[in-house]
Amino acid sequence: MNVVEARNLGIRRGDLWVARGAAFTVPEGAFVAVLGPNGAGKSSLLLTALGLLEADEGELRLFGKRPEDMSPNDVGYVPQTRELDRRFPARAWELVATGMHPAWPGLRARARRDRALASMADAGVDGLADRPISALSGGELQRVYLARCFVRAPKLMLLDEPAAGMDIAGEAAMYHLLEAYQKKQHATVLMVTHDWEGARLHASHVLIVAGGEVLFAPPGEVRLEERLLHLFGHRGHARETHTGHHHA
Repeated sequence: MNVVEARNLGIRRGDLWVARGAAFTVPEGAFVAVLGPNGAGKSSLLLTALGLLEADEGELRLFGKRPEDMSPNDVGYVPQTRELDRRFPARAWELVATGMHPAWPGLRARARRDRALASMADAGVDGLADRPISALSGGELQRVYLARCFVRAPKLMLLDEPAAGMDIAGEAAMYHLLEAYQKKQHATVLMVTHDWEGARLHASHVLIVAGGEVLFAPPGEVRLEERLLHLFGHRGHARETHTGHHHA
């Protein structure tokens, strides 16, 4: 099954075309790293997939449906750290519990907490359950939002720089958490990242967004290093924490 399909997709922000004439198909179970310069439109592409932005040309389909017709339980989203408000007066597990869809009736308070704690364990942050959100670091809060995404058991996860605010070890752990979730739920992942080496070692496909062009293929087929050198003007660097964890 194709999870995401773009047909002649055009997305414009003001006078700038984020994408134009884009055509790509994301198969079920793919781990897609979305790469590109700052301001190129990577987040806009995710927002279009969420149905929060409307395509200006063509169409984008998720599981054969328009994004706005998708069930909230089928698509999970983790926003950027800088978009998160830590002033929200709640404990970490309560924030995770807000990810449970209201259509799930009759979940008692204990059952909601248990379900939230299980998702936090999957994200490696169950030890933070009773900590106030205001006391979390940027990396901890990002992992709590990952748990909030897990709690719905979505088949498609859209993540906008989920490792922002984490150190190198935390960033590598994020990849392994996502791969474990994929294996458990047979899910598909689209993740915006600036971690080129992580994309090379963990992603099954890369989606490069730059200058209105969208290029989609397995990393080896798009000559990743040469493309990124052209787009960013310098080379990436290997991260020892990724070594030995190639995507299967």
